[in-house]
Amino acid sequence: MTTLNPAVLEGPVPPQTAGEAGRAAAPAWERPAFWALLTIAAVAFFWNLGASGFANEFYAAAAQAGGESWKAAFFGASDAGNSITVDKPPVALWPMDVSVRLFGLGSWQILAPEALMGVATVGVLYAAVRRLYGPAAGLLAGALLALTPVAALMFRFNNPDALLTLLMVCALYCFQRALEGHRAVRWMVLTGVCFGLGFLVKTLQAWLILPALTLVYLVCAALPLTRRIGHVLLAGAAIVVSSGWWVALVELWPADSRPYVGGSTNNSFLDLTLGYNGLGRITGDEGNKGGGGGSTSGSIPAGSGGGGVGNGGEAGGITRMFDSALGSQISWLLPAALILLVAALVVTRRAARTDLHRAAFLAWGGALACTAVIFSFMSGTFHEYYTIALAPYIAALVAMGTVLLRRLRGRAAAAALAVTVAATAVWAFVLLGRADGWSSQLRWPVLVVGVLAAAGMALARLLPRRLALGATGLALAAVLAGPASYTWATVTTAHTGQTPLAGPASVSDAQGHGGPTGGTQNGRQGGTGTASAPSTQDAAQAGTSKGGNSKLGSTDAVTPQLRALLVKDAEAYTWVAATVASDNQTWLQLATGEPVMPIGGFGGADPAPTLARFKQYVADGKIHYFVTQGDQEGGFARDGADTTGSQISSWVTTTFTPQTVGSTTLYDLTAATS
Repeated sequence: MTTLNPAVLEGPVPPQTAGEAGRAAAPAWERPAFWALLTIAAVAFFWNLGASGFANEFYAAAAQAGGESWKAAFFGASDAGNSITVDKPPVALWPMDVSVRLFGLGSWQILAPEALMGVATVGVLYAAVRRLYGPAAGLLAGALLALTPVAALMFRFNNPDALLTLLMVCALYCFQRALEGHRAVRWMVLTGVCFGLGFLVKTLQAWLILPALTLVYLVCAALPLTRRIGHVLLAGAAIVVSSGWWVALVELWPADSRPYVGGSTNNSFLDLTLGYNGLGRITGDEGNKGGGGGSTSGSIPAGSGGGGVGNGGEAGGITRMFDSALGSQISWLLPAALILLVAALVVTRRAARTDLHRAAFLAWGGALACTAVIFSFMSGTFHEYYTIALAPYIAALVAMGTVLLRRLRGRAAAAALAVTVAATAVWAFVLLGRADGWSSQLRWPVLVVGVLAAAGMALARLLPRRLALGATGLALAAVLAGPASYTWATVTTAHTGQTPLAGPASVSDAQGHGGPTGGTQNGRQGGTGTASAPSTQDAAQAGTSKGGNSKLGSTDAVTPQLRALLVKDAEAYTWVAATVASDNQTWLQLATGEPVMPIGGFGGADPAPTLARFKQYVADGKIHYFVTQGDQEGGFARDGADTTGSQISSWVTTTFTPQTVGSTTLYDLTAATS
């Protein structure tokens, strides 16, 4: 039986083996409390979900394509004509593809799968934390995750991060089960499968925590060293199999009969993985700029939600997670997690090598450390919403650490809890001061209540039971008020574009997020945008705002006349239109429900298709119209490079006759040349 050695923070800890909490008779309140937790999470993630329209239209268009074409779904193509893929593997798109195929194209069909992933993540985190620290810790961990602003944002948004977060929490749950020793091989293999599937969601980001978990298993598992090594190798094999099957198929598939791998320089998924989505994220040398998460160079396409910030708004460094751009997204409880992690490691420093309580802190703490350090110092593309990866690790550490110290009941344990509450309240005071509006008015009450609660917890042993419980209640209020206010602001606000930001709009504005009038701003819906996307007829208007922008992405861009022109005889063409980059392509495709070719991929810089290939498509009658991009015909050219997009645009504009529909200029590629 594993036990905790109280070492420095004196006081006995009731011994409990892993899973004992699950085998023992559960308290009567646990099941209702668990379902209440899931209900609250569901309300937070589903409330007013349709207000965000298609959210990230780049992935929404890919989901529309996948809902029409199984081949597009398998490869993650941007269009049902299978010209080019998004710059990520396709697994994150598959739930949306299935939803669109079953229920049609619309905001809820795109976003509901993400919200379900959020509820599932809360449930799995509860189960993982509960195994060692009981139902109270599990409930607290789930609640803290649901109240993290960036989590509330991304579980209501259609970026890949929602599914990746769920898979990482599942991986840690399986890892903890493997450490228990019962059926360890099965649980290590399942851990590997989670990491393999995570790779097919967001490539190498899924493997950030692998070094920490590998080391924890080799040190802490209650098995002979040779078996520990064997289990790690089996998990590695599971990773290779569960991720490699799709990679192998893509690499072996004839290149001329599959979509071009978007974001790569040579139509290779391995190049994408090791370049733009791999070392390029660390070094900043990313080759062709990918998509879906905002651009980092060149012009900002209209309606993209701005972004363009390749480093989360601030230079990399040890304080990046606390800076003005990222602090309000994820760092509310980060000081508490670090303090409680240190306290827990002190408490368990004399425990046996195989102590499961300490191993849990090492696993969750190692995951937090690996992810936070890499996020803090990476020089490539980095956006604020990436920090959702930290949310479950922080929530687990805070919940486990709180329950552990409360079990100890000693003076030092009470002091550690008091310091944790005080530090959290002070940091919330700082974060709330960075926003305007009603959230900022909470800063002084949070600080005062937090200080009083910290004092009460430090003196808890001397206080009557009711006062001690009151101090605990005040502590919870002080700790949760700040992130809860930002989460409320997030849930009640529509979010669109490629770089969404959680919290009050004033925080977003302060970070410089936002596109020009007529596009999405701050990753949010601007102006008088519509609140839903119920059908292809009005899909182009969802989640956008009126303004003077002549590019697509505004509510007036895809007019009924333009849509009617594009869908006429659509069945006769592989693509009803082609346009440089994905900005116009997404809105045309979502508005018409027909395939539209994004020349050059997201930013227009990918060499696909070549000018010769495009000419052949035109000669074969596969493309009906070419739609111009205004002042951004060449896409995001780097260092003045002559892109495929600029070459094709020049050829079209000098060969065919333009026509104007509303504010949109297009060329009929089937008409006689000029």
